[in-house]
Amino acid sequence: MVRFAVIGTNKITDRFLDAAKLCKGFTFAAVYSRSKEKARQFAGKYNVALVYDDLEELAASNAVDAVYVASPNSLHASQAIKMLKGRKHVLCEKTIASNSRELSAMFKTAEENGVILLEAMRSVFDPGFQAIVDNLSKVGMIRRVTFQYCQYSSRYDNFKQGIIENAFNPAFSNGALMDIGVYCIHPLVKLFGLPEKVWGNAIRLSNGVDGAGTIMFNYGAMQGELIYSKITNSKLPSQIQGEKGCMLIKEIPDICEISIIYNDGQQENLFISKCENNMYYEIEEFIRLIQTKSNAKEHNKYSVMQMEFMDEIRKQTGLIFPADK
Repeated sequence: MVRFAVIGTNKITDRFLDAAKLCKGFTFAAVYSRSKEKARQFAGKYNVALVYDDLEELAASNAVDAVYVASPNSLHASQAIKMLKGRKHVLCEKTIASNSRELSAMFKTAEENGVILLEAMRSVFDPGFQAIVDNLSKVGMIRRVTFQYCQYSSRYDNFKQGIIENAFNPAFSNGALMDIGVYCIHPLVKLFGLPEKVWGNAIRLSNGVDGAGTIMFNYGAMQGELIYSKITNSKLPSQIQGEKGCMLIKEIPDICEISIIYNDGQQENLFISKCENNMYYEIEEFIRLIQTKSNAKEHNKYSVMQMEFMDEIRKQTGLIFPADK
């Protein structure tokens, strides 16, 4: 069994634990929060005894093998590095770091201490993503890719009332690109690698954070766009256009349905049978890597590409975080 601690006591941690209870190799062992009282309250919901309000103490704990980091993006690097130095395996929520410099330091620390660092990019561990891979050849030579994820954030209502929560605070390395756009970028680079060229633009809100954005990219023989937003909704599917047909993908972060429409008008519908909470698959893979004493390099190379891609888009759109300085 792998004994897990969690850093963060928010809704995403509850969702993580909901998925983790289905994983045979998982044991929930400890909770960290800056407030010990908050840690106790969260731990009490799950009948967990160990609570921490000191990261160094958690990193040194003999009762913990692995840590799930679900704090704001700006804290990922410093917190993960502390855990890795304590020889704890780390599953870190997306976006794994604020920039490539931080990510490089995180992977270096993991390697030096012989532990695993993995980005919790749930969509690419999902059977729906594998269904894309397995069926991609059916559309022929690919010429255009359009991935989009636009989800109106409930926190935007507060933002418009002058209440700035973490999700819309660039001080925490947050915003539409980091929170939403990453769900488009990571699958793109995992399927096709880094583009030859990218162009990005963003809608900036009153405090400088990006509320939405569009990215154009070119691979030479293939081009496309990524569309993402935290201030509007979209009901349109993502798509991959090939010379033999078009693949329509419903909900790129949680793929349950894929349709392939061929040039002759025939349509093939794929319905993916899977866990309702697709965080299950990232947890299962993380545990497998630990138990088999494997490394995560095959997965991590895409996190590196993703971060390089995002650094370039932020450079083009003028999105600068305190973590960049």
